Amino acid sequence: MWVVRRFLSSVVQRGHHAGQPGLLLRPRHGSLPADLEMRYLQCTCCWRSQVPVAGFETLNAALTSSSPLSSEPCKEEHSRSTLDTCYTSEQRDTILQLLNNATSAELAGVKLLRGRKSLNIVDYRTKHGPFKTLESVVNVPLLKHKSAVIVFNSILNPEKKERKVRVQLAKFIRPEVDRSWLEDASSIVSIVCGTNKIAWAHVDRGMTVLEWQQMDCPNFLKGTYMASSYLSDVSSVVSVLPSADFYLIEKPSISVQNTTLFPVMAHMRTVEAMLFALLEPRISPPEPNIPPRVLNMIRIAVGRHFDLIVGEARTSGAQVVRQLMTESVTQKFPRINVPQELLAKYRNYFQMGSRRGGEELCDALLQAVAFYELLSESSS
Repeated sequence: MWVVRRFLSSVVQRGHHAGQPGLLLRPRHGSLPADLEMRYLQCTCCWRSQVPVAGFETLNAALTSSSPLSSEPCKEEHSRSTLDTCYTSEQRDTILQLLNNATSAELAGVKLLRGRKSLNIVDYRTKHGPFKTLESVVNVPLLKHKSAVIVFNSILNPEKKERKVRVQLAKFIRPEVDRSWLEDASSIVSIVCGTNKIAWAHVDRGMTVLEWQQMDCPNFLKGTYMASSYLSDVSSVVSVLPSADFYLIEKPSISVQNTTLFPVMAHMRTVEAMLFALLEPRISPPEPNIPPRVLNMIRIAVGRHFDLIVGEARTSGAQVVRQLMTESVTQKFPRINVPQELLAKYRNYFQMGSRRGGEELCDALLQAVAFYELLSESSS
């Protein structure tokens, strides 16, 4: 692209008097008089391409002309162009309509917007109001010029989605059970064990939170891991758990080869085994047509579902939970419905720097949401 600015003449004159090359270059070896010597207009993108011009009259005419100086664009992209000038008014309206009204789940369907970018867009417009220009979109964290262009083009020309590969139940549920049993469940209780507490979320098939709380377990990771002490804490939790069709216990992804975390792994496995034993009804002999009541939900699968995996580790899902809680109030069809009393109770639990210890609560809710959404994907 040939770029010409109105202050060009002063720049050229100043550079010429200083003996330095400007945008208009004059051959030093020419023998013609100064007013007849050939001059060149130089491209400000690459500073290599040149177009000969007769003099300042030609340059002044070019500045006031609407036609380009050259039909050959500069090969290097002019990255400082205003985004709004790259699209028609209809295209801008289409892009802004989606960015200002779509939920984070709908934004996640746009190329490059899955995960934190979609959450950042919703957070930004909540704080600053709707986007009025395309240029303002680059103020959103993680969305810069090149990424924004890809997003805008994806909105205008959405890719035809191929049929999704059917998600296998074994990828997130253990032991694998018949899908129809899970689809017929009216509600599930999602359970997550921490180092000093157990949290759970009771969620029905309509994606409404019926109960969401945690209980401290003072005997966890104390002394010599006394079985009787562990059993006392776990039994206290089981006694207040609500009734449901299935209980989903988080399966942690701690490697047995990580010796530094071996005490934590032993603790997690102990609590997990006790929950299985206390929650699973004793049927002797086992009947093949009755599904297991207690299942494992793979922690890493939940992390991938919400884009919380960084390298081989899973990051905090507090920001996702805050967004789910916000959408429960602001959206007509949120991903999950959280009752007002629970919103009021936990509104400050998942803030940055909070010491309330809400990670287990956070993970229990995310596990329940992931279960229903992954089950839906596996059925489609």
